[in-house]
Amino acid sequence: MDNPFQLITDTFAPQYQVNLSIQGPDGSIMLTLSEAGRVVAKRLISTAQRNDPQRLKRVVQSIQFGIAIEQGHSALAILEAMTDGDSSDMPAPAKPARPSNPTPQLL
Repeated sequence: MDNPFQLITDTFAPQYQVNLSIQGPDGSIMLTLSEAGRVVAKRLISTAQRNDPQRLKRVVQSIQFGIAIEQGHSALAILEAMTDGDSSDMPAPAKPARPSNPTPQLL
């Protein structure tokens, strides 16, 4: 991996607006992903994570996992997709379960 910023942008740009900003003198960066004017994810990426291809890959997968969970995807299906080596192929969102309203029982 030549450019960690390009990897991050290429991963998320098809769906989200990507903003990367330097956070401090240590070189850590703040990744903010937005969609339709709302922040979808915000993550601080340390210099060590940014400079290590394996750690950066895990950070990116972690962000994808968190977004998918918040959107109602099945955690098990996401983990299976990630362990198969293709985290870009996330499953479709699960339909939210409707809460059941049991009939109140009279005593």
